[in-house]
Amino acid sequence: MVKRVFLFVLTNIAIMVMVSIVLFVLGQLGVLGLAGNQGGLLVICAVWGFGASLVSLLLSRWVAKRAMGIKLIGPDVTNADAQWLLATVSRLAQQANLPMPEVGIYDSPEVNAFATGPSKKRSLVAVSSGLFRAMNKQEIEGVLAHEMAHVANGDMVTMALIQGVVNAFVLYLSHIVAMIARNALSSREERRPSFLGMLVGQVVFIAAQIAFGLIGSIVTAWYSRQREFRADAGGAALAGRGSMVSALKRLMAHQGQVDQSHPEYATLKIAGGRAFMSLLSTHPPLEVRIAALEGRA
Repeated sequence: MVKRVFLFVLTNIAIMVMVSIVLFVLGQLGVLGLAGNQGGLLVICAVWGFGASLVSLLLSRWVAKRAMGIKLIGPDVTNADAQWLLATVSRLAQQANLPMPEVGIYDSPEVNAFATGPSKKRSLVAVSSGLFRAMNKQEIEGVLAHEMAHVANGDMVTMALIQGVVNAFVLYLSHIVAMIARNALSSREERRPSFLGMLVGQVVFIAAQIAFGLIGSIVTAWYSRQREFRADAGGAALAGRGSMVSALKRLMAHQGQVDQSHPEYATLKIAGGRAFMSLLSTHPPLEVRIAALEGRA
């Protein structure tokens, strides 16, 4: 828990440093002044929004390794399961015309696998030790094919871009709503907002961020669900539909063994829990995914 909090803080420090540098450069070049008041605000929000997503994407592989305690597998590994895992990922990468990703295992009873990384050339595919205990080799191959399909589809980059757009508009619209509230409570004779207006504006800004953030999460969750369907189809093309369907059915039997205690790592799961609102779920229900593969959806 302490390690994950530390990594979260470190990532946010990196975001603030990078965004501060970019805004300073834009200010020196006069870009913010040229954009005007609202234009300048939009530029600042875009820099913050895309900056946060970009830094998170660039650090995704590094953070995943340390947060999950992943042990990378090298060509000199002697463990039979690890050798098979490395060989299988290598074969699937060749089938998909992808560079060989880093491959790792992390010690956890959960039944899980994930792919992450800032690009196809710098990707990571990792599985839990619990996956080997719950599934046979054919089913695990289906899971690995699903993860390689994520890499082939460029899902990590696309998700970062979508999140960047959402972040930017959440910040921008929140500022606009807060300014309206501030100005509404300021007397027309005063050039500056009153203390009450500033206080209410800050409260409204926070509330607007929560509200617009919730709407933005619905957008990103929708895309996340669609990419799972595409990854299932891609996995079926690589490993065979039977392997992919068998893997999902086995996963459904062990769904309680997918750790859902850290929502911030929801995208690093092969299946998601039941969100309190289906619109916020990052993964479609497993039965729906199986039906889609079997042509029953």
